[in-house]
Amino acid sequence: MTNLITGQSAFDWINRFTLRFAEAQDRLTDLDRLAGDGDFGTNIASALRRTSDALPTRDSATFVTVFAAASKGFLATGGTSGPLFGMWLRDISKSATPTGATAVELASGVAAGLATIQKLGGAKVGDNTMIDALAPAAAALTESANDGGAVSEALASAASAAWVGAESTGALIASRGRASYVGELARGVLDPGAVTIAMLFEAGAIATGALEERAPLARLDAFAS
Repeated sequence: MTNLITGQSAFDWINRFTLRFAEAQDRLTDLDRLAGDGDFGTNIASALRRTSDALPTRDSATFVTVFAAASKGFLATGGTSGPLFGMWLRDISKSATPTGATAVELASGVAAGLATIQKLGGAKVGDNTMIDALAPAAAALTESANDGGAVSEALASAASAAWVGAESTGALIASRGRASYVGELARGVLDPGAVTIAMLFEAGAIATGALEERAPLARLDAFAS
C-alpha cells in the first residue's frame, strides 16, 4: 500500500482519471442532458485537455505541480463545475510537502477545498450536486487518515463513500443549478458532477494500487441494472 502521494503517483492519478473520464464522457453528458443543459462532459473534457497541456513531465512532477496544473486547467473552463473543481484542486495542491502528500495532508487539502466551494457555491449534502459525493468522500478520507491508514487505503475508502453519495443523488430533487428547474423530471438521474468526483477518487485508488482496474462506470452500470 502507498503511504505517500509523490509527484509520479499524482501524475499517474490525474492521467488515469483523464483516460477514464474520456471513456465515460458520453454517459455523463447523457446524464446532464436529462437534468441540465448537456455541456458537462464537454466542459470537463476541455478542462482535462488544458490540464494535460499544463502538466510537468512525469520525471519532474511534484504533487504540488500536478495538482496546480489540474487546478489551472479547470479554472480556465466555462460552466459552473469547472471553476468549482478548479478551486477544490487548488486547495489540494497546497496540502503537500516538497516530497508529496501523506494521507493526513491529502485529507486536509480535500476538506479545505470542500469548505471553499461550499462557501462560494452554497451547496450542501442533499442538494443534488457534486457535494453529495465530495462531502462523504472527504469524511471517509479524513477518518482513514486519522486511523493511520495508508494514503492508498484512504483513497479507496473515499472512493467507496463518494460512489454511495453519487448514487444517492438519483433519489434527490435538485435545489441548486440548472437541474433545479426541472424538478421531479430529474428524479432518478444521477448528478454527473457527483459521479465525476467518485471517478476521480476511484482513479486515485487504482493508481496507488488499492483497487484493481475496472470499467470507469462499472459502479454506475451496477446501480442502473
